[in-house]
Amino acid sequence: MAALSTSLSELLRAFRTRAGLTQAALAEQAGLSEQAISVLERGTRSRPRIDTVRALTKALDLDADEAEQFLAVARGKRTGTGAPTRSVGEPPTASTSTVPWQLPPAAQDFTGRDAQLEAMLSVLRNPTGTAAVGLVAVTGMGGIGKTTLAVQAAHRLVDSYPDGHLYLNLRGYGPGTPMAATDALRQLLRSLGVDIQQIPDHVDEAAALLRSQLAGRRVILLLDNAADAQHVLPLLPGSPGSSAIITSRGSLAMLPGARQVHLDALSESESVELLTAVIGRTRVAAEPDAVKALAAYSGRLPLAVRLIGGRLATRPTWPIQHFVDLLHDEERRLDSLGSDGSGVRASIASSVQFLESSDRDLDRQAARALPLLSVPDGSDLVTAVAAALLDIPTLQADAILECLVDLNLLESVAPARYRLHDLIRAYGREIADRTLRPAERHQALERILRFYTAIGWAVQSLTHSTSPRLAWATVGDDRVPTFSDREQALRWMDAEQRNLMDRVRQARQSSLSGSALFPELAAALFGYHESRRRWIEMRELAEGAVELAERHGLREVAAWLQHDSAIPEAEDGGVAIAIDRILIALTKFRTIGDRLGQARCCSSLAYLLGMIGRLDQALEYGETALDLSRAIGDTTLEGVALTAVGALYDRTGDFRRADASFAEGIALAERAGDTRAAFKRYINAGFAHLQARRYQDAVLSGLRGLRIAELASDATYQGESHHLLAIAHAATGDFEAGAKHIAAGLILARTTRDVVREGRLYVELARIDAASGERSAATAHLEAAIALLHKTSEVHEADARNLLQELERGGTYSYKLPAHSI
Repeated sequence: MAALSTSLSELLRAFRTRAGLTQAALAEQAGLSEQAISVLERGTRSRPRIDTVRALTKALDLDADEAEQFLAVARGKRTGTGAPTRSVGEPPTASTSTVPWQLPPAAQDFTGRDAQLEAMLSVLRNPTGTAAVGLVAVTGMGGIGKTTLAVQAAHRLVDSYPDGHLYLNLRGYGPGTPMAATDALRQLLRSLGVDIQQIPDHVDEAAALLRSQLAGRRVILLLDNAADAQHVLPLLPGSPGSSAIITSRGSLAMLPGARQVHLDALSESESVELLTAVIGRTRVAAEPDAVKALAAYSGRLPLAVRLIGGRLATRPTWPIQHFVDLLHDEERRLDSLGSDGSGVRASIASSVQFLESSDRDLDRQAARALPLLSVPDGSDLVTAVAAALLDIPTLQADAILECLVDLNLLESVAPARYRLHDLIRAYGREIADRTLRPAERHQALERILRFYTAIGWAVQSLTHSTSPRLAWATVGDDRVPTFSDREQALRWMDAEQRNLMDRVRQARQSSLSGSALFPELAAALFGYHESRRRWIEMRELAEGAVELAERHGLREVAAWLQHDSAIPEAEDGGVAIAIDRILIALTKFRTIGDRLGQARCCSSLAYLLGMIGRLDQALEYGETALDLSRAIGDTTLEGVALTAVGALYDRTGDFRRADASFAEGIALAERAGDTRAAFKRYINAGFAHLQARRYQDAVLSGLRGLRIAELASDATYQGESHHLLAIAHAATGDFEAGAKHIAAGLILARTTRDVVREGRLYVELARIDAASGERSAATAHLEAAIALLHKTSEVHEADARNLLQELERGGTYSYKLPAHSI
C-alpha cells in the first residue's frame, strides 16, 4: 500500500487511517502518549525505539509483510526500491565507512533564508584545486538559526565534499569556557583518523598537521559557535579543495577571505511558513490573524517559533488564539517574547511549563529534571551519568531524557547520549540558580563524581584485576554499565573522557574542592589511564590528590598516589624526577608500615635505577622488593620483583640466577592464570636477554610471549612480541627475519592505533635498512617515525632524530640495539 521511498510519518499515518483510529485512540491501544504519536506523524522524530515500533505494530494489527516494512522504515531504510535510496543530504553508500560523517540532521521544517542559503552555496559548491579555500561566516544572535542554516547548507553540499564532513561545537558562547584551540584541533584530527598520541600539544604544530591532513582532500568543516575570528584561524584548511562554514554570535569580519552572511529575524511570512510546517496548514488557515500575532510574540526567532509550535502541535484542541492570550500572562513570563535573550528564555519556559502542567507524571518529572541536567559542564550527557545526577534508576532517566527530546528541549546525538542546546542549558541554569540551593547543585556534581569513581573501579577491575588499589573502593553504583570485556570498558571511558575532565574541573571550583572523592577518583582511573597511556590526564588528576588524601587521613592512598605520580614522568623520559617521587612514596609506605607498598616502590626503583646504569643500587632494591613480597605472601608483586631482579642479573652476567628468577616469576603468573603477567614477564625476560647479548634466548622468550598473545587474541601484545623478535633477529644479522616481524608489528600497531609503537617500529626498520646499506629507505622510515613520535614520545623521537643525524654524517653504520625497553 505504501509508495516508493515512504517516510515513517507517511507510513504511520496511512496505517492509522486504514485502521480507523485517531491519534488518541492509537496512543491508548499502543500504551503510548498521544504526544509520541503526534511527533512521529509530524516527522519530528523518525527513529523511534524498538519497543515503540513493536507496540504500534500490534495496535495497528499489521500483517507480517507490513510489520517488516514498518520496522525497516523505522530503522532508517527506504522501502519499495529493493535497496535503500539516497536522498539529498545522505552520504554516498560507498564511502560511509571510510569518511567522517558528523553533520547533525538537517531540519525537515527548514524555512526561508533562500538568499542566504544561495550565497553560501555559491561560495562552497564544487570546490576546485585552483580556487581559494571556501570560507563562509554565519553570524547573528543566539536562537536566530545560524546552526540550522549552516547544517542545511552543508547537507546540500555533501556531493561536493566526498572526503568527509566534520562538525565541531566550539562553545564560544557558554556555558563554561570556549573550547581551547588545542582541544578543537585534537578532536578534528582524531575525526580524520589521526591517533591522539600523534597529535602535537602546540597549537601551531597541531594546526599544521590538520592542514597536512586536509591537503588533497575535499572536506567540509562546520565550526559552530565560535567566539571570534581568532578562535577558528588555527582550524581552517590551508589548501583549496576543502572548505569551512563558521557560525558565531559575534562578528567574524576579521576572518580573511570569508563570505559574510548575517542573519536577522525571520520575516513574518517565513515565521508563518515555519509554524505551518510544525502545526499544519489547515490549523493555520483557520486562524490567520492569531498566527501572525503569535509570530510577532515569538520575536520571529526560529528557536522560539519551533518551541511554541511544538507545544501547539501537542495540544491539537487548543485554539491558536488561546496561546496568543497566554503570551500576555505575566505570571507565565511569556508576554516578553521578543528579539532579545528574554524572548528565547520565555519560549523555553513555555515548553517547560507545558511539562509542568501535564497530566502525565513523566512530563512533570522531566520539567523538574531540566534545571539539574543543566548544572554540569561538558559537551553532552549520557543516560547513566544523567541517572546519577538525578539520583534515579537508569530506566527512569532514559524515559525523562526521551520526554525532553520529544519537546525539543534536548537533542539525542547518539544512543544513550544527549545534548542540551546552549540557550536551553543557560535557561536551565537560571532556574537552578533560582530554585536550588548551592549545596543542592554541588551535591549533584558530587553524585556525578561518585559515578565516575565507581565506573573507574569497574574498569580497573577488568584492566588490573590484581591491583592493590581496588581495595580502597568506597564508591559503588548500580547504574554502572555491565561491560562484556576490557576493551568495551576502555571504549566507554574513551567516549566520556572529555566530559569527565570538564566536570572534574568544574567540581574543583565548587565547595567540593576539598572532597576525598578527588584522590579516590585519581586512584580509580589508574587502570584506564595506564591502559590507554593517558599520561596528561593522569598528571592533571594527580594535582593536589596526595595532599587531599593525607588531609582526610587516607595515608595509604596518599602513598600510592605519590608512587603513581612518577609514572607519567618515567614514560615521558623524566627518569630522575620519577626516582625522586618513588623515594618519597617509599618513605610514606615505611612510615605507615605498608610492606606491600614498600615492595612495589622497591621494584619500581630497581627498574628505574637499572635504566640509568646504577645496577648495584638497583639490585639492592630489587632484592628488598623480593624479600618483602615473599614475607607478605603477595605472588603478583613477587613475580614483578623476580622479573626486575632477573633483568639485573642478566646485565651483570649472572645468567644462571637470571634464568632462575625469570622462570620462577613466569611460573607464578601461569599458576595464577594471569595471562597479562605471564606475557609481560616473557617479554621483559626477552629484552633483558637482548641487553646481555643472549640473542637466541631472546628469540625463544619472544616466541613464547607471542604464543600467549595469539591465544588471547590481543593485538597490542602481539605487536610488542613482534617488536622484540625483530630486534633479536636483527642483532644476529638476520635482517630479513627482522623486517618480517616489523611488517607484522606495523599492521598490528595500526590496528590498535598505537602510534608510539608504530613510530618505534619504523625506527627499528631504519636501523635494519641502514645496516643493510639502504640509506634512502632508512631516511624515509626515520622521517615517518619522527612524524608519528613528535609530541607523543619525546624520548623515542630523540632516538629517531639522532639516528637520522648519524646517517646524514655518512660513514659505515653497524646495527645497534635500541637504548630503551620495548
